[in-house]
Amino acid sequence: MGKIKAGIIGTGNISGIYLKNGSRFDSMEIVACADLDVERAKARAAEYGIRGCSVEELLASDDIQLVINLTIPQAHASVCIQALEAGKHVYVEKPLSVTSEEARRILETAERKGLRVGGAPDTFLGGGIQSCIKLIDEGKIGTPIGATAFMMSGGHESWHPDPAFYYRTGGGPMFDMGPYYLTALVSMLGPISRVTGSARISFPERTITSKPKAGEKVEVEVPTHVAGILDFASGPIGTILTSFDVKGGSTLPWIEVYGSEGSLLVPDPNNFGGTIRLRKAGEREWTDIPLTHGSAENARGIGAADMAKAIRDGRPHRANGALAYHVLEAMEGFHAASGSGTHYAMKSSCERPAPLPAGLSDFALD
Repeated sequence: MGKIKAGIIGTGNISGIYLKNGSRFDSMEIVACADLDVERAKARAAEYGIRGCSVEELLASDDIQLVINLTIPQAHASVCIQALEAGKHVYVEKPLSVTSEEARRILETAERKGLRVGGAPDTFLGGGIQSCIKLIDEGKIGTPIGATAFMMSGGHESWHPDPAFYYRTGGGPMFDMGPYYLTALVSMLGPISRVTGSARISFPERTITSKPKAGEKVEVEVPTHVAGILDFASGPIGTILTSFDVKGGSTLPWIEVYGSEGSLLVPDPNNFGGTIRLRKAGEREWTDIPLTHGSAENARGIGAADMAKAIRDGRPHRANGALAYHVLEAMEGFHAASGSGTHYAMKSSCERPAPLPAGLSDFALD
């Protein structure tokens, strides 16, 4: 069976890396892109020698089996469901949707149609996190006991050309960046059983300082400083802190995992590679650990390519809808727990994604 043919809907900034990497996988070929702004789609398509078209034309294309949905979060559900109803498998940028209710409709539609759903982030398939999974599975830190995760930022209004949606429903630091951290944690430690947390809006109004909208005001609708506690079904307890309100910088690590026999310093889950450090019980210094897996550079799109290979080979795909839904529910759970002053018991679960084999070359999949 040849390559799965894919089409992209949404030709904003992130589409460039998907199109650049699309030709580097042996399981997937991106043949078209579409956008509400058809001229923008055609201009992007011309850069990569593919066809640009309207969304309706792409969904009606018989040759396209997989739609990669790169629209803004508020449009994720509607576009995913349109693609599924058109008979296409769908892979969507994070988060799966802005609410778990909408996300359930995506999964229910896919089940009814006999199609697959995949969802970003796919950074956990890069060399950094995959090497950490191998270390944990080999018992290098003993039995996992706990983990911490930190995403500390001053917000996007200082650099993003149109940052308002980051402060509306489906935005905020947890929904914007939480998927990277939570997906990495679940890929290392397995599913989450319950969460609790506290959340606040520190600055009800933000002023854009980036061009072209410098000086415009943004009303903040979602929490911008969220602290959460996670109980993993396998036993460890995790802590996560995400913020758009840290104006003076931070020296906190991205992720640390603590075990009965040592600690693991995990690289930035927003990237595919990075430096791994291990410190065994009784040691005084951290040791740098070489990566055991490839795809440590910007391999964005590897989740969609793994999904395409899974469709072709008849196996489960790793960045799947159940994982994306589980992460979305946990993020909602932090906000809900803050409002109710209680723990939130997770209703969903998921399988820990199968690790990739060690030693594969860049952009290769088992």
